[in-house]
Amino acid sequence: MPSSMPNETKSYYITTPIYYVNDVPHIGHAYTSLACDMLARFKRLDGFDVRFLTGTDEHGQKVEKAAIAADKSPQEFVDQISKNFRDLATFTKLTNDDFIRTTEPRHIKAAQHLWQMLIDNGHIYLGSYAGWYAVRDEAFYPESELIDGKAPTGAPVEWVTEPSYFFRLSAFQEKLLQFYKEHPQFIAPESRRNEVMRFVEGGLHDLSVSRTSFKWGVPVPGNPDHIMYVWLDALTNYISAIGYPDALQNNYWENSLHVVGKDILRFHAVYWPAFLMAANLPIPQKVFAHGWWTNEGVKMSKSLGNALDPIDLINTYGLDPIRYFLLREIPFGNDGDFSKSSLITRMNSDLANNYGNLVQRVLSFINKVCDAKVPKSGNILPADQALLDSVDLLDTLRRHIDNCALNKVCETLWSAIAEANRYIDEHKPWSLKTSDPIRMNTILYVLAELIRKVAILTQPLVPEASQKILDQLAVSPEHRQFKDLDFALIEGSDLPIPFGVFPRFEEAK
Repeated sequence: MPSSMPNETKSYYITTPIYYVNDVPHIGHAYTSLACDMLARFKRLDGFDVRFLTGTDEHGQKVEKAAIAADKSPQEFVDQISKNFRDLATFTKLTNDDFIRTTEPRHIKAAQHLWQMLIDNGHIYLGSYAGWYAVRDEAFYPESELIDGKAPTGAPVEWVTEPSYFFRLSAFQEKLLQFYKEHPQFIAPESRRNEVMRFVEGGLHDLSVSRTSFKWGVPVPGNPDHIMYVWLDALTNYISAIGYPDALQNNYWENSLHVVGKDILRFHAVYWPAFLMAANLPIPQKVFAHGWWTNEGVKMSKSLGNALDPIDLINTYGLDPIRYFLLREIPFGNDGDFSKSSLITRMNSDLANNYGNLVQRVLSFINKVCDAKVPKSGNILPADQALLDSVDLLDTLRRHIDNCALNKVCETLWSAIAEANRYIDEHKPWSLKTSDPIRMNTILYVLAELIRKVAILTQPLVPEASQKILDQLAVSPEHRQFKDLDFALIEGSDLPIPFGVFPRFEEAK
């Protein structure tokens, strides 16, 4: 049955947070980026004009301190660390269209223009600040939010007194609450939306948006003794990358998704929409906050030395298996635990035994008994049609993608793979070679056609393996989009020699 084409606007803008350059990349950075990459790949395959942005956040007191500790100038320091994040994007084969740095002229121009808009519209005023500041979070906290003398995140705080510009955040409390009610999809998952609503309902205070005690930042227009608050600077990246202030590309902005860690949701779901409202700019479509990973049940930290290096993991287990594990293991939005035993189980059970074995046994048998050609089908029986219908999944997958239910995408696809394995065991094509070769060929054709569809649909999740499977079915690269699902393999066409794509993982003894 043909799948309907999407009827929404055909532009899609997806962003990772820009990663803070006071440290090296870890598995949390890779997790966010790979999730965004899966979403971007899916939308491209579904015919959307996709803009996928990632980058680095390079200003602030924390960076200045880290540069001093490394005996480098701040610019030298951020150049080196930003390159580490760019290299990680290359190593993980992200399909990002842009990589933005907050030290770039295009970004500084946009941040200063946004500041000027806030000044011109009467939403920023000069005063002086005295309060608790967490350097690690680059965030101010009222006394009421401190827990045992620390920020809610556990970061140490220090008392700061200095001249400061303030943003009239308090004036936006009711506007934000009204916006959340009118746009219930803006913050997801729902538990995070409720958390943000409670925070805003508790009352908003004007926000200090400049600093004078250090210099590494974007200078405030007209008063270079001040630098812009790092979050006002950083959040602007989402629009500076799509043309602001010269010509904001609204086709992307109106269909935008910010994927962030739950620890920075407040900045994206409270401060950012307030800044945009104050500048008379449109608000992004959705902010999705995902959870954190632990390592074998223990929170990752520098002090424990248990942070997971994504490059080491990928070198050991492979990129597709790491993608699959991270995106399948937990509902996107929940916290999860990175367990080596769970990863190996997923690799050997889901990838090798289920998907890989399905492909290998079918294509190897076709190579052997069908002269390495696509089998010729006879009568398609109800059982055959039922199997083909089981992979008519595109509309279901679209809903899961739009809800950021990435694990459900995996579960849905692997249900179809399980159906195919059951079908083989029930119909036993190998037993029909002599007694009913026409029926055997039909069964093999149906299985090859199902594998083609599954491989097209798994491209956003395990892209390298999916491409290899499609190569083995001689599917031309220009016929691997979702719109090609309803085309069929050409009976009698030549197939290459098959090979395994998901080897079992055996730990070195």
